[in-house]
Amino acid sequence: MWNKSSAGIPVSTVNTNSERLIPAPAVVQSILPGSIGEELGFEPGDQLLSINGMRPRDLIDYRLLIVEENIHLEVNDQEGNLHIVDFEKEPDDDLGLIFTEALFDGLRQCNNQCPFCFIDQQPYGRRQSLYLKDDDYRLSFLYGSYLTLTNLNEQDWERIESQKLSPLYVSVHATNPKIRSKLLKNPRAGLLMKQLDWFASRNLQIHAQVVVCPGINDKSTLNQTLQDLSIYAKGNWPVVLSTAVVPVGLTRFRPAQDKLIAVDIKSAKQVIAQVELLQKEFKVNIGSNFAWLADEWYLIAGLELPPLSAYEDLPQEENGVGSIRAFLENMDVATSSLPKRMKGSKSCSWVVGQLVKEALTPSCRRINEIEGLSFHLYGLPSPYWGQEQVVTGLLTGEDLVNGLQGLDLGEQLLLPSVMLQQDKAIFLDDMSLEELEHALGIPIRIVYGADDVVAAAIEELEKVH
Repeated sequence: MWNKSSAGIPVSTVNTNSERLIPAPAVVQSILPGSIGEELGFEPGDQLLSINGMRPRDLIDYRLLIVEENIHLEVNDQEGNLHIVDFEKEPDDDLGLIFTEALFDGLRQCNNQCPFCFIDQQPYGRRQSLYLKDDDYRLSFLYGSYLTLTNLNEQDWERIESQKLSPLYVSVHATNPKIRSKLLKNPRAGLLMKQLDWFASRNLQIHAQVVVCPGINDKSTLNQTLQDLSIYAKGNWPVVLSTAVVPVGLTRFRPAQDKLIAVDIKSAKQVIAQVELLQKEFKVNIGSNFAWLADEWYLIAGLELPPLSAYEDLPQEENGVGSIRAFLENMDVATSSLPKRMKGSKSCSWVVGQLVKEALTPSCRRINEIEGLSFHLYGLPSPYWGQEQVVTGLLTGEDLVNGLQGLDLGEQLLLPSVMLQQDKAIFLDDMSLEELEHALGIPIRIVYGADDVVAAAIEELEKVH
């Protein structure tokens, strides 16, 4: 429930503390048709300065401030003209404004030096946004991104409490203070258990994540971590709602001195056996599996994924826990009633990461039973990252150009949307979709889910062109 105290800062506030400086205006990117914002005359590029005398720091403040019935806005248009807007609305009515950024006072970046951080395992010279090390509690609350809790100041903790910013998503990695401090290379990392007590005393909740680095926080350390977290998962109002156990991902660009060991088949099977044993214990004591393994563990080990029911309500699906199993279930449904034949003939292809190809093969066999349709499934490694077994979302434009050259792609290539930046059609290596299409010499269609894949495959050729 929203608590309106401490939402925004007074427009007149000027503080020498950089954490409390007046935020930049909220810049409007678009306006929903038929919304209050459209009726008021908002246009893209307008700058929202204040709401009822308060300048919002971020999207959280904005949402809190607009619940009032009587609204007083200060807005600068694109020419720099100031507009004062007063109106009444229902408390639940949104203004329909979409902003260019969720944070109006800047991103809080990470102050840790984790050797397994993916941001630090990228090559130089790519777009600047790829090097932003997000450790901002507001993005955690808004979008489920993970933070470490190491860079929160007193005002941050007060705001989390007063605005009830819960649940947050916390990268735990280890509950042992020494090991967690070693992993994050930050002495403040050892305060985690006290921080969990803080959440518990205020009835605030988190989802946890453990990135397993073989030889550092696996085996007995992993056992201790999951057992410690499970203590906070009991009762009518659990503090820790779920825990994701994720394998460390290493690229060829990582620092040579990090001494990290990649997850292999043997270590994957060991972690699976260890966590599945704990799940049985948690099921008895908590009533939930509580700790879930990312799908990658099973794919690396060459083992079948658990049934969808084992993931309960999929609390960590966005973290790769059950997402592939859910996709496979959707593919089974989408391919359960296919046409027997095409009106003409058609050939097309679908590319995924090599790690998931085998799991998707049965569904593709069913599609290929359609008379007149030739449907090619290609699973690619990523020489760009130096990974043979890679998930689909990490494939780059360079990987696709090199991996698909000389293959029979048919008349159209189906490309999963997870390979591209959300708001721009570019890959992780900054290659554009247009450049890829030109390099391969074939039309590309972006697909967003199982239904979309099947619909694209069976669509008649004249519609494709």
